[in-house]
Amino acid sequence: MRSTSITIHPNALTHNLQIIKSQLDRTTKVLAMVKADAYGHGIDATIPALIHADGFGVACLSEAMAVKQVLDGMNHKKPIVLIEGAFSLDEWKVAIDHDFGCLIHHENQLIWALSHRPKQDQFCHTIWLKYNTGMSRLGFNDDHIITAAKSLADAGYRLILTSHFACADDKSHPLNAQQISKFDQALACIRSFAPDTLASLCNSAGIFNFKHQHHDWVRAGIALYGSKPITDQSAKALNLMPAMTLSAQVMAIHTLAAGDSIGYSALWAAQKPHQIAVVSIGYGDGYPRVVMGAKVSVTDTSGNRHLCDIIGRVAMDMFMIDIDGLDIAINTPVVLWGDSPTIDEVAMCAGTIGYELMCRLTTRPKRCIMDTYLPKKEFK
Repeated sequence: MRSTSITIHPNALTHNLQIIKSQLDRTTKVLAMVKADAYGHGIDATIPALIHADGFGVACLSEAMAVKQVLDGMNHKKPIVLIEGAFSLDEWKVAIDHDFGCLIHHENQLIWALSHRPKQDQFCHTIWLKYNTGMSRLGFNDDHIITAAKSLADAGYRLILTSHFACADDKSHPLNAQQISKFDQALACIRSFAPDTLASLCNSAGIFNFKHQHHDWVRAGIALYGSKPITDQSAKALNLMPAMTLSAQVMAIHTLAAGDSIGYSALWAAQKPHQIAVVSIGYGDGYPRVVMGAKVSVTDTSGNRHLCDIIGRVAMDMFMIDIDGLDIAINTPVVLWGDSPTIDEVAMCAGTIGYELMCRLTTRPKRCIMDTYLPKKEFK
């Protein structure tokens, strides 16, 4: 049987949530971002591990319904927030029916909220009002944020002013200070007529880089899953644990003669007799096709772990690794990312970020949940 698997570690998710909370004041709440099927980790595995978050953030209504189903099965009730808001009036009405919190970032959403109001005691009576402070993606601009806030406040809504950092991963980037200044000014202005207005500015990067800007809610995403949120420190340095291990197996072993090439386009050739292994995973499983210098972890017959180079081109179903000089057997497990190599290391070799690698995994690998990590062995 072809053995390619995605293993989720709930204990790592719980640990990472605790690390994030340790960065915050006791009054600051955590909205755990579980959009895109919990960054590819699976809602069913993720929600129970993050149940001590103060709420869950999703991108759209269908994701909110999926989270609610898991929470209902656990007999838990937690705030669920649509961070892109409703996409139609009908969706706005459904959000009210299910008491989902909604972000408002454009005029149509504002009109729906003013014309169809939830009850005062509902969670969705609090609006997450999006202010474009520099990301220039979603949100009201400078000319409209105050009037939008005034309209909602006059209608009796509670407000959470929210914005999104564009460059929080790079603490020294000048846009950060500009965004913070604009956010603080707008918040002060809105609180002059709606003094109970709350605030939410920080994503994962902001949590670690801008501790003075945590406000009332932080929106934790990539850090929950054990990938690094900031440029100058690794996930391990931040005491974050990878919540996903992607693995496969050695499906064939060959000894090449000098001059033999391997794979599509013959990108790699043996300079001397050389032993290689074929690994049962490829871009059809979600592993990136374009990687330069990526490694995998393989355990030899004595139980020692080794980092081996990927050689040649990644194909749809398989790729080759250099095992020359190692005693490796067929069916030996191969770790593509997890504790080592990390997903961030693989992402760098693919010219992308850990977020994309998590989210691009296909349905072909089997999925499993492991409560604890296996004992780690040192690399030789």
